[in-house]
Amino acid sequence: MTILVADKLSQSGLDEMSGAGAEVVSIPELTGESLVAALTEHNPSVLIVRSTKVPDEALAAAADLQLVVRAGAGYDTIDVAGASARGIFVANCPGKNAVAVAELAVGLMLAVDRRIPDNVLDAREGRWAKATYSKASGIKGRRLALIGMGNIGQAVATRACALEMDVCAWSRSLTPESAEKMGVSYRDSILAAIDGADVVSLHCAATADTAGLADRPFFEALKDGATFINTTRSSVVDEDALLWALDNKGIRAGLDVFSEEPAFKSGPFESRVATHPSVYVTHHIGASTTQAQEAIADEAVRVVLAFARTGEVANCVNMAAGSDATHQLTVRHLDRVGVLAAVLDEMRRAEWNVQEMENLLFLGGDSACAYIRFQGNPDSETLDRIGRHPDILATSVVKL
Repeated sequence: MTILVADKLSQSGLDEMSGAGAEVVSIPELTGESLVAALTEHNPSVLIVRSTKVPDEALAAAADLQLVVRAGAGYDTIDVAGASARGIFVANCPGKNAVAVAELAVGLMLAVDRRIPDNVLDAREGRWAKATYSKASGIKGRRLALIGMGNIGQAVATRACALEMDVCAWSRSLTPESAEKMGVSYRDSILAAIDGADVVSLHCAATADTAGLADRPFFEALKDGATFINTTRSSVVDEDALLWALDNKGIRAGLDVFSEEPAFKSGPFESRVATHPSVYVTHHIGASTTQAQEAIADEAVRVVLAFARTGEVANCVNMAAGSDATHQLTVRHLDRVGVLAAVLDEMRRAEWNVQEMENLLFLGGDSACAYIRFQGNPDSETLDRIGRHPDILATSVVKL
């Protein structure tokens, strides 16, 4: 198995995959045409990426590509629909960077309140401005609204509660009972969560449903002078609405992501958001701690090696939750060569489209039971032919 690593991964992770017998090709910072060229040249079975974007053109470049692993939680940089159409698994490493992102989110809250970056900049340039910077509200007792309560949202809640903030939250999966267990106040809508909040922090995944979640009505509902934090993805924020709020409501923002974020690692850039005087921008470094990167690398390696051993994909994000199968055929049979091949051949002749299949072995290994879900119209003639096979013990069909 050839594994192409297109971003930085810990040396221990690379060594572990090599030690398991894989051919590991590590070319950090591949992007665009260089990624396509590397995929074409090395034709890997597995591609591991971190920030590198994987469009359909890249997926098509390697004929043997079977699995793309995102060394991180979000996977919006990968053309998941294109991968699904090509039968390529996509997996991620959820939760491994949660603490790192949570630490940055809380750091941005404190930085905005105490204006820490401006303090440092003035001092470095020889300007003493104690009177300017000695006016902060403090965050103890301030209300924090968390939008999204996955691994990162929960990690932020833990740290904010330790700082004695008043934490409320909204999430699609959150219930009053689960909120109570997490030590936060439950809100039944986004607007209810941000109503009266001193600080709002976004921790929802970037999906079609969350695109532009923080829009003009969102910012209109924020109290004047509130702090807005985004460490998730830029797509969840309508930046025109954010700029309006910065200019008209005294909103201050701490952003680790923004729409004009450069694709390169270093160099000059321009951004109307990043240069706004009420915004503190970090360089998309939420997951960039040694602790997080080691944990993510360990998880990425675990996913790859499990796939190499078993063919199963942990943390797979592009498998259908369920099929459109109309019936299930159950076949109890002797564990002999060719039995299931004969069953599938009959199903092919009957034009039954097999969508899901599982074969379980009985204790002792003499017999097994296959569950085959399919689309089609079962007919007695096909079932009779299947049942007459000498190694088949019994069959049954149920409508799903």
